[in-house]
Amino acid sequence: MALSAELAAEMPGLVWPLETSRSPDGTSRSHEPYAPPTLLVLDFLEFVWANVGKPVKVEYHSYQRHHHLRFDIEEGQADFCEDVNRLFSRNGVAYELTAAGQIRRILPEALGDIIARSRFETGDSLLDGLLEESRAKFSDPDPLIRREGLERLWDGWERLKTLADSDKKTSITTILDGAARGEPDIRQLLEDEAKTLTTVDNTKLIRHYEITQKPVFDTDHVDYLFFRLFALVTLLIRKNAPQT
Repeated sequence: MALSAELAAEMPGLVWPLETSRSPDGTSRSHEPYAPPTLLVLDFLEFVWANVGKPVKVEYHSYQRHHHLRFDIEEGQADFCEDVNRLFSRNGVAYELTAAGQIRRILPEALGDIIARSRFETGDSLLDGLLEESRAKFSDPDPLIRREGLERLWDGWERLKTLADSDKKTSITTILDGAARGEPDIRQLLEDEAKTLTTVDNTKLIRHYEITQKPVFDTDHVDYLFFRLFALVTLLIRKNAPQT
């Protein structure tokens, strides 16, 4: 009863014991398979991690014939993480429960590794903060928060354009020149990409909310735009970093 009440308070919509079937018409005559919404289940896993402990026998009570127990929280959490991640892996679910008890989305291997390892030190603290926030939000299981990550990345892109000069056009020209390193074909490719992504910003509802802009809600489209812009932004930052 205590667990049921706490879940009702923490996660409205999740009942205990967990439902595996539900009657579509509200009667007891017919039931269909049922599972709670994915994000609610992921919240539940984080809740369990925060409250789990592994029972460890400490001494035997000969008169009552039972063992006294203590609960090892760290070992219990580690075991729970291992069990959950094994189930995720076996069922092809692209999430993992971290050692800190947070559900994290597993990104595609090559790009995910780049995003996870990226650390930004541009000399501009606001830009660094925007890019770090975008990276963190993009790994969130919630599609709405991932879309916020795309918005932050686009904010960072607009700020990056202004770092080399007070005149925005001069600034982005300098930045693209620095990234191309004297390769004219690459210079043209980077300029075309920068113009295309700026057009996306102006026509899609990403940073602004004008009635002429069309929203991007499809999660696969959000992923595509994030990966594409992230690749450009990280290249421009890396190639324009001071040489050591």
